[in-house]
Amino acid sequence: MITLYDHPLSPYAQKVKISLREKGLAFETQMPGGLGAGGAQGEFVEASPRAEVPALVDGDVRIFDSTIILEYLDDAYPDPAMRPTSAAERARVRMLEEVMDTHFEAINWGISEIRWFRRAEGEQAEALFAAAKAQTEGFFAWLEKQLGDRPWFNGDAFGWGDLSVVPYVNGSVGQGNPPARGTKLAAWLERANARASVAACVADIAALNSGATMPNVAELVEKGLFKREYRDHRLEWMIKSGGLDVVVKGLERDNIRFAPRFG
Repeated sequence: MITLYDHPLSPYAQKVKISLREKGLAFETQMPGGLGAGGAQGEFVEASPRAEVPALVDGDVRIFDSTIILEYLDDAYPDPAMRPTSAAERARVRMLEEVMDTHFEAINWGISEIRWFRRAEGEQAEALFAAAKAQTEGFFAWLEKQLGDRPWFNGDAFGWGDLSVVPYVNGSVGQGNPPARGTKLAAWLERANARASVAACVADIAALNSGATMPNVAELVEKGLFKREYRDHRLEWMIKSGGLDVVVKGLERDNIRFAPRFG
């Protein structure tokens, strides 16, 4: 049995779950304790020294980082393949993934920082929301061009290119920034969400949200009970979008130390 350390809200983990389900592989998920609070430990940290989801355990194999996990799954369980056949097409969908992972993701993350963690309020929050919306629409236009006349980002069949895009676009929908109706991107999203592998991820999120009442995470941050991870692309987004002081205050509040994670 494959074990996936997961959080339903993580688009990186969703990518892996979609691949596992498309391949028909049996797996179990575990939501590690201590995420966001600096208390992760045990087998999870052995599998993921960065203490980040996703992390995959397959027998004696332990892998972290969503892209590396996806590559492993296609190598170890090649049927059906998620990657396109040709080298050029594989490079194309990997570039799609890179943009979504390191540029698009930061926009939705930034909105959550403001909306749920209240890292900014008032006029500054509104300015950051406006920047996020404009940037999202810009990326939607880019994705529309990347899709072109293909039925799927991956080509003729659903695959790596699609599972690398759909969690993030669904995240934008959840943030109130959906693709415009009548666009190719909106039609693609409807097709993608109709797939059982993607619908299951949406159901995972719904199940999480239907559980206990969402805690006041902003209050937990103030009390030092919840810390935020500042990935490099997220830092870049907040700074270039007008939130430099948000970053500085957050680092001071969380008492972040810039120390190696693998020391």
